[in-house]
Amino acid sequence: MAKILAFGPFWRDPASLAEPVGRRVAAVAEDLRSDTLFVALTRPQMFAGVTYSFFVINMIVAVELFLVFKSPWVLLAAVLVHLGGMIASLREPRVVDLWLTRVRHCPRVKNHDHWQCNSYRP
Repeated sequence: MAKILAFGPFWRDPASLAEPVGRRVAAVAEDLRSDTLFVALTRPQMFAGVTYSFFVINMIVAVELFLVFKSPWVLLAAVLVHLGGMIASLREPRVVDLWLTRVRHCPRVKNHDHWQCNSYRP
């Protein structure tokens, strides 16, 4: 019978500690499955590869610029912005919504130029 070691809240078999970390991670990754229903229910509403809010904002800006400049180049720029949004949404679908939330709720403080971050100490 193997001796069990306790490390904080985790129980480990000493034999498993002798394995390289990469093999343990690979073994755990093999056991993971992605359930399509779970993924579909946790993703935001998507339209043409981007979130619906990004699509609506992009289309509103494109239509306004098209009405102002009356140039078809604006439509090409909107397609390029949409492709950029698709590439950004590949890894994390909510990247635009997360960025908008960060901009809205984490404004820069007065000493941001000194510390290059939001530090509330002088």
